[in-house]
Amino acid sequence: MNTKKPAYWIAEGAMIAAIYVVITVALAPISYGEIQVRVSEALCVLPAFTPAAIPGLFVGCLIANILGGAVIWDIIFGSFATLIGAVGAYLLRKRPWLVPIPTIVSNAIIIPFVLKYAYGVELPLPLLILSIFVGEFLSCYVLGMILTVIFKKYQHVLFHTEPDGQK
Repeated sequence: MNTKKPAYWIAEGAMIAAIYVVITVALAPISYGEIQVRVSEALCVLPAFTPAAIPGLFVGCLIANILGGAVIWDIIFGSFATLIGAVGAYLLRKRPWLVPIPTIVSNAIIIPFVLKYAYGVELPLPLLILSIFVGEFLSCYVLGMILTVIFKKYQHVLFHTEPDGQK
């Protein structure tokens, strides 16, 4: 764990939250609904690089859901799903290829129930689970792994950490 100053850590988390919100709202047609690819979820690999991403992703998702006109249950449980994924990603930070899995799983389990029972979506639950799983896989795993490769290469600049293999 790095020893960043609290103000830096808060600012880093706030920037992550802001980026999450901007991406989600800018791509609103595909960020919400029963068939969604929330591109901003690719940022869920960030806890592998900085623990500031955990609250940043949670707050970003919370704000994006509020701005997107989500019902209270989606605001609460959707944001909670992202928080679970962010904590899981942080815990798996030593295994980069597993980092996106907690976000994919938490969203694929929680969001279909929100869609079905908070919004009254009439699609069968297994189809909603599949739909959310596919969207999360595309965002978190495909785009997230691309970000991971980039962040790994430039982590010393982006996150003020030392490159692998150096002390």
